[in-house]
Parts: sequence; structure tokens; C-alpha cells
Amino acid sequence: MRLPRITALLAVAALALSACGSSDPDDSAEAGAASAGYPRTIEHAMGTTEIKSKPKRVVALDTSYVDATLILDTPVVGYTDYRTINGKLPDYLGDDRTTYGAEAQSVGTLAEPNLEKIAALEPDLIISAKVRHEKLYDQLSAIAPTIMSETTGATWKDNIRLEAKAVGAEELAEQEIAAYEQAAKTVGAAINAKANNPTISVVRFVDGPTRLYQNASYSGIVLKDAGLKRPKSQDVAGFALEISPERIKDADADAIFVATYADDKGLSKKTEAQFKANPLWKPLAAKVHDVPDLTWMTAVGLQGAWSILTDLAKTFDVPAPVKPA
Repeated sequence: MRLPRITALLAVAALALSACGSSDPDDSAEAGAASAGYPRTIEHAMGTTEIKSKPKRVVALDTSYVDATLILDTPVVGYTDYRTINGKLPDYLGDDRTTYGAEAQSVGTLAEPNLEKIAALEPDLIISAKVRHEKLYDQLSAIAPTIMSETTGATWKDNIRLEAKAVGAEELAEQEIAAYEQAAKTVGAAINAKANNPTISVVRFVDGPTRLYQNASYSGIVLKDAGLKRPKSQDVAGFALEISPERIKDADADAIFVATYADDKGLSKKTEAQFKANPLWKPLAAKVHDVPDLTWMTAVGLQGAWSILTDLAKTFDVPAPVKPA
């Protein structure tokens, strides 16, 4: 109960200072702008949550929400270690790592967030997905206002919009999404014009069955936004198709983008080697372009999507997308 008590005391102190007046009218104007629209109630996968003031210290318990928080110009103070994030914020997040992630620190793993570490950061918003941390919702809500999307992956744009409502950045969210979508169309149109509407295949080697990623996957959504064609095996509404070595031909396309998950035991690399040694792979080899698993598979956010567009542009030698300042 320590944190709610501290919050209450701070609120009382703030009211007292307000009653005494401010020596600088700009200070009160800034405070008024920051509190506009609050308190507000957010509907999400776990119910409703009231947020009393604009969040300034966010703990994001899923990789995609670290990305979302940063692009919404909001400080991230805590994150969980996972495939994309392990001990530090990854490079693909760019300058936002220092601008809005300077205080960010790990609060445990995605599978087992440390509640004590989260509480110690005194967040004013915790965000995750029901599919990730449904069982921890009540405990997290006792620390700070907590909201959860239903899932991640295919809903990543709507998840940005959900968080935008919580942090009061709805307009910024739409601007960021629109800028990316326009860039995707521009890159895709240039590729289609230069390479005569090529088909794009996405293959991932993991510590299990090899996957071909379809339209409802993260990378599949980026390719769809770019207006790029997919081979029949992937041009469906599903997430992924698992294939055996005997079905390597299902991966064929004009350009084949291959990502390999870096699992601890190196099983993904072994599977990759086995596939590439298979005679059925030989006709495909010249079309293969290796890409980072980090951005193509596990980023699941706008920053990763910009990276995918950059890789596509480089592969087909068309102008790279330019992110807005």
C-alpha cells in the first residue's frame, strides 16, 4: 500500500502549491495543458481503467509497447527482457532510446516480470497484453493504472491507438501511422514499377518447424501496406504456414526474405543449415535475402516496420523511406 499513499501525499502537496499560486504564469499554463483531458477512463481487454493525469513514467511489459510508448513521445522507465530486448533498448529504436528511454531498465523477463522492480520505478501507467500477463493484472493494477490489449502481432496498429488514448497522444499516433503507411505505399510502388510486381516470400527458421509468414503476420502486414504481391502459400489470411524440408518449394517467390531466430541452443541455425543443404533449396538460393529476425519478426511496432521498408528498398535498389523528423 506504500505507493498509493505516496501518490495521495503528492496529490495533496500539489494542491497546496496550486492554492499558493505560481510565480511563473508559464508554469501554470504548461501544467494546465498537460492535465487537459484528464482524468480519463480507458476501455481495454481487461475492463476499464481510470487514468488521473497524463502518464510520464510508463512500464511497457511487451516489446511492441516499448516501441509504441517511445514513438508517442512518452518516457519508458521499465521493460521486460525478451527476444528483441535483452538488457538494453535495441538500436532500431533510434534516438528515442535516449530521448524517451534514458531511464529505462529491465523489470525481469516477459514470462516473469518482477513486481517489486516494477513498483520501485513508481510508474503512472503499466501497459501489456492480456495474452501475456492476464494473470498478473490485479497485482499490476495495485501498483499503477494498468491497461491491456487483447493480444499483440496483427493488432499492432490498434495497440498503438490504445496506448495513445491512455497517454493523451491520439493525434500523434495517427500522424505516425499515416506517415509510415504513406512511406510503405511509396516504397512498394517503386519496387513494383522497377521489378514488375514481384512476389515476396518470408521464411523464418526457428527452434521448431520452419515457417512461411502470411498476411496476418507482422511482416505480412507491412508487405500488404506496401502493396507487394505474395506467393500462393502466403497470400492468405492466416499467420504462418509450417513446412517440412519436403515442402521447400512452397517458399519460392521472386524475392525470398529469410530470418533466423537466435535461440539459446542453436536449433534454428541447424534447421537453416539442413534446409540450405537440401537439393530442393538450390533453385531458390539466388533469390534469398537474409534479414534481421529482430526487426522482421519480433519488433512488432512502427520502428521495426520502418526497418523492414528500408530493407525492401535496399534489396530492390529503390529510394529508401524517409522518416518524419
